[in-house]
Amino acid sequence: MKKLALAVVVTMASSFCAMAAADEVTKAPPAAPYEQVSKLVKLPDFLPGMGQLFVDPTTLPAGPFLAYDHGGKLVSTIYMLPIKDLKPDKRFDDLASPGGNVDHVDVYYNAGHPGVEEPHVHVVLWHVSAADEAQVAK
Repeated sequence: MKKLALAVVVTMASSFCAMAAADEVTKAPPAAPYEQVSKLVKLPDFLPGMGQLFVDPTTLPAGPFLAYDHGGKLVSTIYMLPIKDLKPDKRFDDLASPGGNVDHVDVYYNAGHPGVEEPHVHVVLWHVSAADEAQVAK
């Protein structure tokens, strides 16, 4: 019985920790180590179609990048995976979703931009519905 009670407590504690971690990034700006991308490289503060981006600089170029709407609400987590690394002997395992639940995923090619100059693939984990993507369209 004591082992069962301990297991329940450990499970609940880990769930609360996961929820707390997600809460730390649901509103902009997220806590350190995330930094605003526009302060790291020459990009606008808000990118139409993506939002306001934050990243832990130590995770570049892949990310995750946290994307927020004009109201500071987290809308997506974005990974920018270099095309040169997409080969049979390279894996991208356990891509985290710091913002929690994922509604849907988009994947598309990008030829490069400030901060991630080489061609890469954007893997966008949307935390909002497809209809709510309009929050970052303009």
